[in-house]
Amino acid sequence: MLRTGAERRLIISFFVRLLFAAYFLETGIILLVMPWSSFWDRNTFVVMVPVLQQLLDSPYTRGAVSGVGVITAIAGVLELAAAFGVRRGPAPDGAKPSL
Repeated sequence: MLRTGAERRLIISFFVRLLFAAYFLETGIILLVMPWSSFWDRNTFVVMVPVLQQLLDSPYTRGAVSGVGVITAIAGVLELAAAFGVRRGPAPDGAKPSL
């Protein structure tokens, strides 16, 4: 069964959105967890620059990086919801919602 150009673009667009959602979710979870793991403390770059160690050991820096991770993960969830066409509510007067 051959697909038209519009159908192909729709399928490709759907998979691109899924890839973006997966990337955002993965990056968000890594940024959320990484500052509180032992890997964060054993950073090679911190040994080279002692001033950097003070900055990276700060709970404020760790919290900021985790906050960016939360925002990124939320963006991934929203992208995933948009890819599957989840709407917030019914359209008014039975009209189709526009994108």
